[in-house]
Amino acid sequence: MKRLLAFLLLLPLAVAGVVLTAGPAAAAALTRVTGFGANPTNLGMYLYVPDAVAPKPALLVLVHYCSGSASAIFNGNGHDYATAADRYGYLVVVPEATRDGHCFDVSTKAGLTRDGGSDTTGIMAMVAWTRQHYNVDPGRIVVSGFSSGAMMTNVLAAQYPDVFAAGSAFSGVPAGCFATTDGSLWNSQCAGGNVVKSAQQWADQAHAMYPGYAGTYPRMQLWHGNQDTTLAYPNYGEEIKQWTALRGLSQTPSFTDHPQSSWTRNRYGGTGTQATVEGITIAGTGHTLPQAGMVAYAISFLGLDSGGGGTTTGGPVRSVAAGRCLDVPGQSTTQGTRIQVWDCHGGTNQTWTTTVAGELTVYSGGALRCLDAEGGSTAPGTAAIIWACHGGANQKWLANSDGTVTSAQSGLCLELAGSTANGTAVRLGTCTHATTQLWTRN
Repeated sequence: MKRLLAFLLLLPLAVAGVVLTAGPAAAAALTRVTGFGANPTNLGMYLYVPDAVAPKPALLVLVHYCSGSASAIFNGNGHDYATAADRYGYLVVVPEATRDGHCFDVSTKAGLTRDGGSDTTGIMAMVAWTRQHYNVDPGRIVVSGFSSGAMMTNVLAAQYPDVFAAGSAFSGVPAGCFATTDGSLWNSQCAGGNVVKSAQQWADQAHAMYPGYAGTYPRMQLWHGNQDTTLAYPNYGEEIKQWTALRGLSQTPSFTDHPQSSWTRNRYGGTGTQATVEGITIAGTGHTLPQAGMVAYAISFLGLDSGGGGTTTGGPVRSVAAGRCLDVPGQSTTQGTRIQVWDCHGGTNQTWTTTVAGELTVYSGGALRCLDAEGGSTAPGTAAIIWACHGGANQKWLANSDGTVTSAQSGLCLELAGSTANGTAVRLGTCTHATTQLWTRN
């Protein structure tokens, strides 16, 4: 009955995932792996390997909600992780719970003990298998999950802090909060937000999952709707207690802002994109996370959008003729903004990253934009603009050894439009190898 209750209570999240994030299917690219190692609870392992894998790729473990499946999360409300993998060249492991209700074990003694013989044991075997078969960057193994998967995200980060660099949990509870003593996977007290402990008590509970560990715990990002009644909103505050205590931080934020009008974001132990702990409350929202745009912020927090040999380090693109940098006017993030050159100043609007998919991106998170040939045109004179990244041919660029940057779609060269002064527009032109078509990365 308790398992059935868990299924019924969390079913709306599965439905919301389908409704909110319908997108192109990628099931054919998600491959099942068998014989991956210790698997005491008969989990399924699915792996996504993008066509262009980074030389030293990051690895994301993406964990589904109760009643879910690998395919449902990968093609539903986790699909942004899949499309970003194509852009940045990282791998995605998607565990699948096969027990009745398809919930993950974050409740039993075995499930809450490192190498205890439950779901975490199987998931870590998947990670090990992937590391054996691919050149995974050991410093960029991260985990994210929704609902039951968010609870598992907390548990994996607590049990294997020496493996995971960061986690992003959407609508979860603290590691250990769902503990039961009768073998059940459902804890009504925790689900209702009625398990309240001190920060130190929560930290001690995490420490007990890996006794004797004295190293650093992962960075953690926590999302929760303040109207959530399935895994009630007070759990968000308890998660903040646990992860700030595990990192020795004050529960007073270092930084607070509102990336969207209904969001309140608090950062602890830092003020940047990859703060030590980050919490985002969504006003007026229940158990329906993630919603549109949220995964983009998680990707940046997890460090999946840079590094690891899959992208160049972000930096300026400088015109040889002008000595000025490729620039987005006024630091705009508006789609369609036309690109110019301007005196180099190192701002975010002059910081460009080349992805393994051949894109030139600027900004990050929900503001991420790609250099784009306006309107998909292949004619000389087409303006260079910024646009939301979509993987189209008009957003693919080749940085050539002769200093030119050419459109993979048209073969035209990126050039200055008739001047070298500040504010000169950048466009596509027939390649002549004039200095107005030459660029450097420095």
